[in-house]
Amino acid sequence: IGLTSIAAYLEANNYNTRLVNLAYRMLRTPGYDVEAAIARLDTPVFGIDLHWLPHANGALGIAELVKKVHPNARVLLGGLSASHFHEELIQNPAVDFVLRGDSTEEPCRQLLQSLREGAPLEHVENLTWKRRDGTVVVNPLTFIPAHLDWIDVPAYSFMLHAVFKYRSLADFLPYLEWLRYPSTMLLNSRGCTYDCAICGGSRSGYRKVAGRSRVAFRSAENLVGDAKLISTFSLAPIFMVHDPRVGGLARARSFFGLFAAEKISNELVIEIFYPADEEFFAMVAISTKAWSLQITIESSDEAVRRTNGKFPVSNETVEDTLGAALNMGCEKLDLFFMVGLSGQTPELARATIAYCRHLVERFGADPRLQFYVAPLGPFLDPGSRAFENPELGYHRRFSTLEEHRVALLGPTWREMLSYDTDWMSREEIVSVTYEVGGALNDLKFEAGLVDEHTHATVATHFEVARQIFPQIDALQALPEFERSQGLRRLATQIKESNSASLVGEDELKWKSSSGIRVSRLLVRHLAAALIHELGHGRARFYGHYDSAVAEVPLLENPEMVRFETTRIGQGKPEHPDEI
Repeated sequence: IGLTSIAAYLEANNYNTRLVNLAYRMLRTPGYDVEAAIARLDTPVFGIDLHWLPHANGALGIAELVKKVHPNARVLLGGLSASHFHEELIQNPAVDFVLRGDSTEEPCRQLLQSLREGAPLEHVENLTWKRRDGTVVVNPLTFIPAHLDWIDVPAYSFMLHAVFKYRSLADFLPYLEWLRYPSTMLLNSRGCTYDCAICGGSRSGYRKVAGRSRVAFRSAENLVGDAKLISTFSLAPIFMVHDPRVGGLARARSFFGLFAAEKISNELVIEIFYPADEEFFAMVAISTKAWSLQITIESSDEAVRRTNGKFPVSNETVEDTLGAALNMGCEKLDLFFMVGLSGQTPELARATIAYCRHLVERFGADPRLQFYVAPLGPFLDPGSRAFENPELGYHRRFSTLEEHRVALLGPTWREMLSYDTDWMSREEIVSVTYEVGGALNDLKFEAGLVDEHTHATVATHFEVARQIFPQIDALQALPEFERSQGLRRLATQIKESNSASLVGEDELKWKSSSGIRVSRLLVRHLAAALIHELGHGRARFYGHYDSAVAEVPLLENPEMVRFETTRIGQGKPEHPDEI
């Protein structure tokens, strides 16, 4: 998300930028040669995102590959985790620069200008760097914009344009299934008004890591403009990050009023951080064609919720909110719980099962109300109160970035898990997660909330995951060589265990329309971008929908562009996300 806005901002300031989504390409093409792909890129600066800690090994691995094949190129890292560990990161020989903070678009421009002109780097805001003699310099963290209307984030227009500039869609797809299920997002803000204990994006987390004392909001007008642009190319749901009321109810009313006026047909998915009533949900309902809701309460225990700062209200108030949403036409209501919280014993975690059974009974097994559980893992977010404050009862196993990176090479998430608590050991967190997850899977099947295939698939996942732990434990007593050999023999089972989901493949997907929309506005935009890049000649589009052909006469010069419709797996191109 942040890389799109950085790229768009740099391009607007006359820098040639390209996004390369190595993760998508590796998932799509097993055996994809990352080193060869990096070797084909020719640029003086490579930027790599290190936003959340699970990316630590990947981000540093890419940095090291860049230095291996392009020893004279500069490597720049950014993101919340990079900001937190900037002084450790800059000691890595593969890292030349770290840009700190949550909004590095302008500091990145300042850095590139200084590099282009050979100017001193002392005046580049938010920059951590090292001189030729290895001396580390930490420039002041001074670029902290007060709002998000000075950039496009996510920068959808840039991405549509860049598809044709680089003749590839693969680098702009956010996840593997996007062409089948192209959900998108609106970024409400950077920073948060709430201070949930486990969240690195909390109020205190942003203050510590990004120097942000006040939330930077994107205006209601620009949020709706983003949604309108999304509606030109996607039929799938739009997810709004952060509670719409996070900037006040008046701002929320403005957003929903503008959203309604634009008659955007995509389903809108929102999340809420505190209780809401029927009046609020009625406003959402009349403003949207369809809407869904996500709520994370983390625990069914009121005291645990108060300790962690998430929905610190009574269960009765929680249920009033659920009922109000369902009464006002919510299409899908996802309720999330966690294992491994401050104050949470194994018994309190298991109480999630009884509470979800109560919800099934209270709401008549309404299929719209679904519930899920996940571990707090594998890492505590740096900057969060859970990471920083020992009095909350979390005991960190890892403190440095390198320790987290090494942990990611462990065989399972149990070895990666970065903490235990005053109330649960690591082993208990793992076992209770599977116990509660399995019981909720059974409960949903009994209540008719999932079908037999989904229930059986998830149950198999749990069993596969459980079976691998005793086998790994048995290897721990062996000498290093024998242990390594044993882990190699278990590689297939370990891979299956690590990819085993706690929910069914489509359980978390919203059920409304999905797919790519070929609209008049999109065709005009894409054709103009492509013609601009080519300058002359013909272009050929391979699309998924026959309606594309009918749009050609809308172009000012339809002879420039020819549409051919194909189905995935038929005809050219070999990959439907390549142009």
